[in-house]
Amino acid sequence: VQLVESGGGLVQPGESLRLSCATSGFIFRSYDMRWYRQTPGKEREWVAHIGISDRITNYADSVKGRFTISRDNAKNTVYLQMNSLKPEDTAVYYCHIPILPRYWGQGTQVIVSS
Repeated sequence: VQLVESGGGLVQPGESLRLSCATSGFIFRSYDMRWYRQTPGKEREWVAHIGISDRITNYADSVKGRFTISRDNAKNTVYLQMNSLKPEDTAVYYCHIPILPRYWGQGTQVIVSS
């Protein structure tokens, strides 16, 4: 199983980013997916969840209305569209397979700063 996150970067408050997580080694379309984030000295925080059907999504209160999780089963990829970014969104972002908890990617760094 491989999870490869990308799309992070340095942006100003209010701007947008789209994160991608390319996956391999498992039947992507059969698994729920999640995004987490982590800042130094803090535990990893759940951000968003998408079911096998992309009609089922859930978000942490801190990102609800600003972030959108989606998936492309043909590309084995899950996305996180992040709008109206705030400095407190600064973190390393990871995708994750809830039912296969031991697998993590390297993460992608997001920095929101003026």
